[in-house]
Amino acid sequence: MAKDNYNEKDWLALEIEETLEEMFETEFSEPMLSPELREALRTRNANHLDNQTYYRNLLRLQSEMIKLQDWVVANNAKILIICEGRDSAGKGGVIKRITQRMDPRVARVVALPKPSERELSQWYFQRYVPHLPAGGEIVLFDRSWYNRAGVERVMGFASDEQVEQFFQDVTEFERMLIRSGVIVLKYWFSITDEEQQLRFQMRIEDPMKQWKLSPIDLEARIRWEQYTTAKEEMFERTSFPEAPWYIVEGNDKKRERLNCMEHILSKINYHEIPHEKVTLPKRVFKPNYERRVLPDDLYVPKVY
Repeated sequence: MAKDNYNEKDWLALEIEETLEEMFETEFSEPMLSPELREALRTRNANHLDNQTYYRNLLRLQSEMIKLQDWVVANNAKILIICEGRDSAGKGGVIKRITQRMDPRVARVVALPKPSERELSQWYFQRYVPHLPAGGEIVLFDRSWYNRAGVERVMGFASDEQVEQFFQDVTEFERMLIRSGVIVLKYWFSITDEEQQLRFQMRIEDPMKQWKLSPIDLEARIRWEQYTTAKEEMFERTSFPEAPWYIVEGNDKKRERLNCMEHILSKINYHEIPHEKVTLPKRVFKPNYERRVLPDDLYVPKVY
């Protein structure tokens, strides 16, 4: 395509074509689901955001995320985005769309495994500290220290005394981060009881998604009301003016992703950073250079 004809419309068309793979993936996985579940999905999806609106806004917001990334680097800013919510609430999908087109050296995701024996003996926040953003970084926590107020509390992994100590410490810990220049945003991704039931059933029936369903997830399903009570107290005791909680409704994944991205961008006073125009340099040719023939066994077999 000639440079003169390569306008914004052409770019958008190419980007939409690339991004449509997610929709195709959903269609391909559908035959693995039971007829009852397929019908439930069709009924549910009738009220969801249409694909054209979703993809156009997704690409627009991802373009803005690149501008935010450039601003973070240019200003040596530090952004911490905490993502919490019930199992299958869509945290991972939101995080993926936020970071999808960003530089992984600037925007990185932290999803820590369960603590080791050594970490269990440390100050509770200690294992999270090394992953906090330095200047010029955006860090997204896919679950965070709020595990103590949620899963650890409900499942009995933390004592009442440990939970209470967490509540006494966490707001001051976050205030320390804010005083050091970290922008802290905290999001809770919310879904209904019925929607979680549907998504769990999809994971059970789809062999490509069964890995997402753990014994803890199944136990948490039983304790839905206990999680609700824990969540409500967490909001009450850990939301404060400098770092409030924001709830993102997640029954419609497309709206959930767009709404969260719009909100992040609205909470940070960034601006576009001008860049010098890049000119591709001419390649240097050496007249006496001869390219060596490499042995066939170095190449990946051409299966396709």
